[in-house]
This record gives sequence, structure tokens and C-alpha cells, in this order.
Amino acid sequence: MSKAFEPYELGGKRLANRIVMAPMTRSRAYGPGQSPTDLTAAYYAQRASAGLIVTEGTQPSAVGQGYPDTPGIHSAEQVAAWRKVTDAVHAEGGVIFLQIMHTGRVGHPSLTGLQPVAPSAVTAKGQVYTHEGPKDFVEPAELSEEGIAGTIADFATAARNAVAAGFDGVELHGANGYLVHQFLAPNSNRRTDAWGGTPEKRVRFAVEVTRAVADAIGADKVGFRLSPGNPYNDIAETDPADLEATYTALVEDLAPLGLAYLHQLEAPGAGELMARLRKLWPGTFVVNPFTGTEPTGPDALDLVENGTADLVAYGALFLANPDLPARLRAGGPFNAPDPATSFGGDERGYTDYPALGG
Repeated sequence: MSKAFEPYELGGKRLANRIVMAPMTRSRAYGPGQSPTDLTAAYYAQRASAGLIVTEGTQPSAVGQGYPDTPGIHSAEQVAAWRKVTDAVHAEGGVIFLQIMHTGRVGHPSLTGLQPVAPSAVTAKGQVYTHEGPKDFVEPAELSEEGIAGTIADFATAARNAVAAGFDGVELHGANGYLVHQFLAPNSNRRTDAWGGTPEKRVRFAVEVTRAVADAIGADKVGFRLSPGNPYNDIAETDPADLEATYTALVEDLAPLGLAYLHQLEAPGAGELMARLRKLWPGTFVVNPFTGTEPTGPDALDLVENGTADLVAYGALFLANPDLPARLRAGGPFNAPDPATSFGGDERGYTDYPALGG
């Protein structure tokens, strides 16, 4: 039997296998105040055979929302709604972490009525989807010292709310060009104070957020996701020396905190850096492998077998196959994901993908 199907201990929780459901935005938080619905609970419960579920990105504050109908974790009604989700997953024997995602400069005032915030007042190139259609990114407000402190506190409060909602832990989203990643990258962080200017200063926000969250709920309930070199959302980490220095500093600063895991979303050409970070990281290392335009497939299980990763994360294939671990063990067949139903909509392309034999 492949090692990927063996149980694994993570932060005091016993995972049934080493297969992770990666976080995926689905834009279906139609409940009151951007809260999940009963359909959300059904969606995650269907996928509870994952060793670990990491939810869709969830904003820690109103200004942290970057897309339509994404859920929050900053109000009492959101906490109560998420409790239905965690209860449903736990009833099926699953383990579930909430991903906390502040989108920073990625967003639009038409979504929230608020100006997006960022480390620097640098507008991202490109557009964001809104209920009114695609709109150009706007110039964000540069976070002040007070704003940075408040944002860090928002992350810690969101983590406490997640535990109150029944989550087994949280994952901090430091990847994909969102706020934490914006602090890490030199093109989006133009600061010359204690929060920017050198790799060591650019990692400070990520480390301080992580430390605050670990202090709030316990480090063994905290994971961190990163994507070195990922150009998504107009991030430019193009200097190899700076890239290595930045992420080496980040991992070295995070390592002593005793986190549940480090989760690397592999960017094109980042394999060598990933191997170096794996050696630096003393704990559980999760890999979401780069597979181009194709969903991550069964061959990714080799990453667990050969020691590249302790756990391997699947995105689109888990979206379309609620019983993915069973299908991987059987060698298929696999449902193909329908991109037309990825974001927004109803149960179609959400809870109606069939399980094996169903």
C-alpha cells in the first residue's frame, strides 16, 4: 500500500491518509453577511475522506474580501454558519482547517464599499471579477503602522473565531498574490521602514501574523501556505537571489514557532527552491504540485513515497471527485471538473459530482 494512504499525525489529530483537499474559492457564501450555507456543509462533508480539508479562502475582515460571495469569519453569524460545516465534516470523521485569506490590493470598492489595503500604494495590473463584471484593480491604501497592527489583530481574532466554529485549525494564506504575499514581494512592497526594503524586513508581516495567530490558538493548530515565484495577481519575484533570500528568511523565522505544517504551492520552475525549503523546515511539509493546465493526478502520490512531501494537496480533482482518496487508491476513474461551475451558482458543479458507484 502506498504511504499516501497510511494515517498521519498532524498537530494532535489523526489524519486518515496523507491526501489533502487544497483550498479552492467557490464563491457560494450566500448566507446572511457572507456566511456559508447548508449546501457548503454538504460540499465539505462529501469530501471528508480527505486526510485534511483546507477550506476556501475566508476573509478575516470586511476589507479583506476580494471576490464576490466569499465567506468571512469575522461576525457571529459567520461563526454560527461555519459551525454547521465543521459539525458535518466531523460527523463523517474528517479533519478540517479554515484558510484565512486577506486579499489586500486584490479586490474592488464595489464589493465591500471599502478601499483595498496593501503594504504600498501600488496598483496591481489586471482586473478583478465583481457582480457588475470585470473591473480594473484600484490603487490600494498603504497600511499605516496602526493599520498593520489592526490587520494582524484581525488575523488573530479570525483564528479564535475559527476555533469557536469548530475548526481543527487554520491555514494562513501567504501565497497567490494576496496580502501576506504582497508584503513578501518587492514589486508590491515598496516600503523603506521596518516592514520592507530587504528580504528580512519584507518577511516580517508574515511572521508577525503567524506568531499572533499561534499565540491565539496554539501553534499546533496553524499552517502556513506560500508560493515562491508565483506571478499570480501581478506579483514579480524575478530575482533568483532575492527570491531565495526572502523565502529562506521566512522559513527560518517560521520554523521555531512549531506550526502544524508548511504548505507550498509549487510555482513553475520553483522545484529546486522547494527542495531547499523542505530541508530547512523541521515539521510537516505539504506540497500542492505544479501540473500546468492539468489537474494534479495520481502520479503526485509519488511525492509522499519519495519523501518530497509528507502530505500532498489536490485541488481541481478533489472538486470533481468527492471520494478522491478511494479513486486514487483504485487508480480511477476520475470525474472531470467543469470550469463553468467553478465560481458561483448552485449545486451544479458543487455537490452533484458522483461518488464511485453513485
